[in-house]
Amino acid sequence: MKDVLSRIGIGSATVDTILPTDTVRAGKSVQAEIHVEGGSTDQDVDAVYFALETEYKSDEGYKDAIIDQWQLTEPFTIEAGENRRFETTIDIPRETPVTTRSTAVEIETGLDISMAVDPGDEDYIEVEPTHRTQAVFDALDSLGFSLHASACEATAGSLFATSASFVQEFEFRPQRGEFADQVDEVEVVPVFDDDGLTVYMEVDRSAGLLSEMTDADERHTELTIEEPDPKAIEPRLTEAIRELS
Repeated sequence: MKDVLSRIGIGSATVDTILPTDTVRAGKSVQAEIHVEGGSTDQDVDAVYFALETEYKSDEGYKDAIIDQWQLTEPFTIEAGENRRFETTIDIPRETPVTTRSTAVEIETGLDISMAVDPGDEDYIEVEPTHRTQAVFDALDSLGFSLHASACEATAGSLFATSASFVQEFEFRPQRGEFADQVDEVEVVPVFDDDGLTVYMEVDRSAGLLSEMTDADERHTELTIEEPDPKAIEPRLTEAIRELS
């Protein structure tokens, strides 16, 4: 009877991932300790696996996205009541979305147990921008812009040169400075490739109602960011926004 119950999740083994911090920068790593506790009966575990997940908006609604996934262990048996500990390093890819109020990222840990409900654990993490992305944000702040909103959206039919199924868009609005009366909004999309970071930028100009209704007030450009230096990026952003506004 215990074997039957464990197959449907009652009295089954459990897994818990312990992170030393819930904040990590995209492109960096975090150490983790995985606790596996045996249930009421012995169980064969095919693997301990991880998935780094988020969600994005598409024309069909919100979709789950797996940013990365990997396996930690080879098959083993967890005996009833046994406790096992595993240590691993979790790499957070550069393209992992920055967590904001509308964007969440989680690490899902699971036990792959044949012919049974897989026990799992979910840990939400705070993801900070890469150094180059942060440098772009800092340069925009120096120009008087503040972050207004952010969302992950599907790339189908978009102008972005990426094979990813989604990108993260950041919307900045001018609060002070040169562009306060010239620009409604600057939208920034960081896209990573082997050579580094390309920032796609759309500038919504302060224009008449007719222009806004026809989207004629929107113009685009892109910048390659080679170094995480806000002072070097700021004049390039200034020139680009001036040309598009």
